[in-house]
Amino acid sequence: MESPDEPEARLRLPQLRLDELLEELQARLDAARGTRDRVHSLLEAVLSVGRELNLEQVLHSIVEAAAALVDARYAALGVIGPDGKRLSAFHTVGISEEQIARIGPYPEGHGILGELIRHPEPLRLAKLSEHAASYGFPAHHPPMHSFLGVPIRVREQVFGNLYLTEKRGGAQFDEEDESVLSTLAVAAGVAIDNARLYERSRLRERWLRANAEITHSLMSGSERGEALGLIAERAREITGAALAVLAMPMEDTDSLVVELATGQGAEEHRGLVLPVDDSLTGRAFTTAAPVRCDDVNQDERVSPAAPGFAGLGPAVAVPFGVGKGVRGVVLLVRQAGQAAFSEKETEPLQGFAAQAALAMELAERRRDAEQIAVLQDRDRIARDLHDLAIQRLFATGMTLQSAGRLIEHTAASERVLRAVDDLDETIKIIRSTIFGLRARGEDGGAGLRGRVVRAVGEAAPVLGFAPSLRMEGLLDTEVPGRIADHVVAVLSEALTNIARHARAGRAFVVLETDGRELRLTVTDDGVGIPSGGRRSGLRNMAERAAQLGGELRLSTPDGGGTTLEWRVPVPDGD
Repeated sequence: MESPDEPEARLRLPQLRLDELLEELQARLDAARGTRDRVHSLLEAVLSVGRELNLEQVLHSIVEAAAALVDARYAALGVIGPDGKRLSAFHTVGISEEQIARIGPYPEGHGILGELIRHPEPLRLAKLSEHAASYGFPAHHPPMHSFLGVPIRVREQVFGNLYLTEKRGGAQFDEEDESVLSTLAVAAGVAIDNARLYERSRLRERWLRANAEITHSLMSGSERGEALGLIAERAREITGAALAVLAMPMEDTDSLVVELATGQGAEEHRGLVLPVDDSLTGRAFTTAAPVRCDDVNQDERVSPAAPGFAGLGPAVAVPFGVGKGVRGVVLLVRQAGQAAFSEKETEPLQGFAAQAALAMELAERRRDAEQIAVLQDRDRIARDLHDLAIQRLFATGMTLQSAGRLIEHTAASERVLRAVDDLDETIKIIRSTIFGLRARGEDGGAGLRGRVVRAVGEAAPVLGFAPSLRMEGLLDTEVPGRIADHVVAVLSEALTNIARHARAGRAFVVLETDGRELRLTVTDDGVGIPSGGRRSGLRNMAERAAQLGGELRLSTPDGGGTTLEWRVPVPDGD
């Protein structure tokens, strides 16, 4: 017989099973809803990342989206450097600027971070400290336990890695987190590639605009110095350099002279003379190819004569023109700690320099054609004066001379003869004018710059070292030849005295003019001038200065040695 409780038990059993089924259904609905929400979040993240075109903003958006998708407290994106072994940039979320300052420099890619660089595959850890590659954290670093990392690839090349730590609520990162983050990494790679392409197109546009500006400036008749200044300034702006230096070759010497410098410490470089065979710029000039260095203060190719590059680091020297047509070198130097000049950066810079050199060549050819036209016109004028004017004047003089013999009145005869003499003087003046027209424009000999460079170069073997040389101002055009002769003589005498008596290890020569005064300064680090020594050489220098209305001064620098300053006025109109 059936117990009266049995029907009631059979009724409760289906009810329990129904409750379990409903709970399971609710759980699955919640999971589906969560998956749907997460997919929506992932799509929104992909859209937000792909919306940006500025590379820095793209990278920051990627880090923020990654942290939100997997609910991580801390997130970072490390960009792998050109060597493929270290991180060159680091973008973080979750750590304040104050914390970053206390922690110190960003990581370079050792420990767990380096594990993803060496093995670019997703890595998920329940506890960071238990991994064999873990190095621990520096002081003031927040505690981190759970970890999830995935690589970001751009065109099959690993661009960097996403690092996520400390999932909120104390949970662990799971397979779904890894899958979501890997999907975001694919979208991030596309966004980074787009931002790079956009950045390159904008950079190319800037280079093209700069080339057009320089070409227009040169072809519209701007002065050479103005065009060189424009070239240096545009190159410095576009590459983000702190200093730009333009060095051009000097005639009849194996040296480059810094004609223009702009930016940080530019004053110390203007007018500096650099050897072609012993300098960073000289190597770019002789090889007709760009020369890069990671730190301009540590590179042995930087000339010892160059001033210090305080606060500066990476540099690149790029020649103007190609092959035997190299016209000069532009040296660009960035702030210390900034990224070195890459090959991708150097290529458009080299193209810009080549286009600028071509524009300079075209402008010079145009000026040469105009000069030839002027000279041809002068030749025509000289020929006409000689063949027409002088012959007419000579014939008139002969006629008057013959007529003067027939004049009986003494005063009238004397007047005619004076007129004949005046005609002879006029003929002499015209012939002198013809000679001047034909001689003008010819090379008047070596300029003062070249003579000074040769004098310094000739003194180097006697001194045992090459003196540092810096020249400023229009020395070849504003300084008359007679003063230039005195300058070369005084410089040679000063360097000879250093070699004979100073026992110096270094010497510095500065020659400069502002159009009103010429200043020659020669400084050494030797033993100084003895009180009882012979002073015939110094007396000669002082007499030369006095003849020209100038003066000679001697002083002792703080570090010892001697400073000789020879100053003379530059006459107007010479």
